[in-house]
Amino acid sequence: MRPVLALALALAAVNAAAACPAPPQAVIDIDANSYYTDKHHSVIDPVLRARNIANTKPIEDYLSAVSKNAGSTRADDRRCALDWMAAWAGRRAMLGKMSTEQSWYQRKWTLAGLALSYARVKSEASPEQKQVIEAWFKSLADETMAHSDARKGVRNNHYYWEGLAVAAAGAVVGDERQLAWGRKVFDHAMSQVAGDGSLPLEMARASKALHYHVFSVQPLVLLASILDVQSPKLDQLVRFTVNGARDSSGIAKTTGFEQEAVKPGNMSWLMIYTRHGGKAEFPITSPGVQTRMGGDLAVANPLEHLH
Repeated sequence: MRPVLALALALAAVNAAAACPAPPQAVIDIDANSYYTDKHHSVIDPVLRARNIANTKPIEDYLSAVSKNAGSTRADDRRCALDWMAAWAGRRAMLGKMSTEQSWYQRKWTLAGLALSYARVKSEASPEQKQVIEAWFKSLADETMAHSDARKGVRNNHYYWEGLAVAAAGAVVGDERQLAWGRKVFDHAMSQVAGDGSLPLEMARASKALHYHVFSVQPLVLLASILDVQSPKLDQLVRFTVNGARDSSGIAKTTGFEQEAVKPGNMSWLMIYTRHGGKAEFPITSPGVQTRMGGDLAVANPLEHLH
């Protein structure tokens, strides 16, 4: 081999390695913890919060990297996203012991983000990658459904995120059973919307009532788009949440607690809502990047239905 050609090949190999570093060690068991200290689940213990962040950081960092690479315009980045997903899928990551309910929360948020990120790059996956990644998603979604169906108690924002995670997985792998389960969650959520458009279980969150309306409506608007369903109740919920983000005094009066301000970036789900035919206006002044929702919300996800 000529020296120049050998050097070129060596440089190409170095560049390829630099473009896609080795995936991090797969997380099998998830050890997360709750960090609220009051009955409303509105007051955060900073020590407990810091512990949870530290314990879940490897998963959050992994999802962030996969989401960013899957949404990249560079083919090398998109291949890297697939390589990382296939690597964790091959290790059956996150299918081990869930130490607490917070661990289950962490896993469903991660499944949602991974399934939505995979939708952006699925067409570029090899047959081997498709097989291992999609089998992994099916297992994660099945465990999410089984755990959720077995639980007793309230069906609040966590249920909605479970619905999104399972439906996104079902949509991207073609599992009608999982899509139907997501529709069940959506219908239940709509049955909870009160006459004024609020969610009673989220109104019970004291100073975080508005925050948790925003957190609840995020998965629901994307779930509605994936399922391609329209709902007057969802429109009511969106209007209530948008009006509350503009002026939270009404929610403060009802709950008896001043509300935390909403960050503009946290309203970026409105881009999904309007693409699916919804009508809402709110200034979104910061990037709409939500890793748990598949990355940059300004770029339509392949699983969305556009109207």
